[in-house]
Amino acid sequence: MATYQQTLEFLYHLEIERMDLKLERVAEALRLCGSPQQHFAALHIAGTNGKGSTAAFLHSMLSVAGYRTGLFTSPHLVDFCERIRLGRRWITEQEVVDGVAEIRASIEPAGIRLTPFEMMTVLAFRTFAQTEMKIAVVEVGLGGRLDATNVLQPAATAITSIALDHERYLGSTIEEIAFEKAGIIKPGVPVVVGDLPSAAVAVIDRVARERGAEVVPTSPLDVAGFTIGLAGAHQTSNAAVAVKLLDVVDRQGIAVPRTAVARGLERPDWPGRLEHRVLSGGREVLLDAAHNPAGAAALASYLTTQAGGPRPLVFGAMRDKNASGMFTALLPAVSHLILTRASTKRSAEPSDLEAQARAIRDLPVTTAQSAARALEIAWRISPRIVVAGSIFLLGDVMKELEGS
Repeated sequence: MATYQQTLEFLYHLEIERMDLKLERVAEALRLCGSPQQHFAALHIAGTNGKGSTAAFLHSMLSVAGYRTGLFTSPHLVDFCERIRLGRRWITEQEVVDGVAEIRASIEPAGIRLTPFEMMTVLAFRTFAQTEMKIAVVEVGLGGRLDATNVLQPAATAITSIALDHERYLGSTIEEIAFEKAGIIKPGVPVVVGDLPSAAVAVIDRVARERGAEVVPTSPLDVAGFTIGLAGAHQTSNAAVAVKLLDVVDRQGIAVPRTAVARGLERPDWPGRLEHRVLSGGREVLLDAAHNPAGAAALASYLTTQAGGPRPLVFGAMRDKNASGMFTALLPAVSHLILTRASTKRSAEPSDLEAQARAIRDLPVTTAQSAARALEIAWRISPRIVVAGSIFLLGDVMKELEGS
C-alpha cells in the first residue's frame, strides 16, 4: 500500500501525451467509478478572481444551515488535503491514499490516463458521494468550458469576475476569457454573475440565451446589513454572488435561513485572503493570494486604506503570470520590494522579476532565493510586511510562520 507522500508524488507527476483538455476522459473515469457526481447537488463557480472566496462563503452558510456540504478548491496553501473539505473537516491522508488507489483500480484496466487535476476532481466527487455530502460547492480549476469539473450537472452556476489571466490557455481578450468561463453554463440552469466588464456580460448573456439559462445579476444591496468576514471591498461582490446563489437554489428546496446566511458570511474559513497575522516580537504580516493584475489592484486598494504607511512587500510569481501588471498596481502602495521564488519549478527567478519591477517604479529592491530569507530581510526593514504574488509562495510563507 502506498503512503500519503507516495500518493501525492503519483498525483503530481501524472502526465498524458498531450495537454488535450477535454471532458470525455474524466467523464469516462467517473462512469467507471460509479458516476459519483450524480449523488449530490452541486454549485459550480468560475471566475478570474473571487471564485474561491465565493465558494468559501457558500460552504460556510450551507454548513451553518445544517447541510452536509463538500467543498472542492484549488490549489492548496500548505497541504493537499485542504482541497477537499467534507463538512467541517478536510479529507484525511488515508482517504486520499485509499481513494486514489481505488480510482486507479477502476480506470487503469480501461487504459484511461488522467491529468493531475482530473484525478483530483474524480477523487473529490467520489469522496463527496461516499461520505454522503448533500451539496458540493465546486470551484473551477482553470477557465470553465474544458475544466475537469465541468462534467457536473449543477443546480446553479456562478461567474464571479472576469479579467486577463492565464492568457496562454484562455485567450488574450476579455471576450475570449468570458467565453471560456461561460462554458459552465448549462441548459436551463441559472447562472449568477458578479461585477463583470460590459464586454464579458455581452458574451455571457449570449451563451445563456443560446442555452435557455437565466442570468441572475447581483448587487452590493444583496448583502446590505451583513458582516462580511473576509477583508477588502471586493469581498462584497463575492459575498453577494454567494447569497444570490442561495436565493436561486431556495427555489429547488435548498433553504438557508437568514440567520445562517449572517453567521456563514461572518465566519468563512478561507485563509490567505487579506489575512492579518500578528506574531511574536510585535511583527505583523498581511498575507494575500493576489496572483494576477486584478488581484494585485484589489490588494493595493486595500493597502491604501491601512494606517501606518506603506510596508515592504515580499513577492514571488509564476513564470507564466503577468508580473509587470501586478507591479504596476502594487509598487505605488509599498515601501520596499523583496523578490523571491516559491518552491515550485514554475516559479519565476527573482532576477527576472527585478528587471520588470525596476522598469515600473524606482524603489528599493532586494532579491532572496528562499521565502525564509525574504521574510528575514523584510522584517529587518519593518515589523509590518505584506506577502503576495503567488498562492504557492503564500503556502511556503505559511509553513515558515508555523515553523517559527
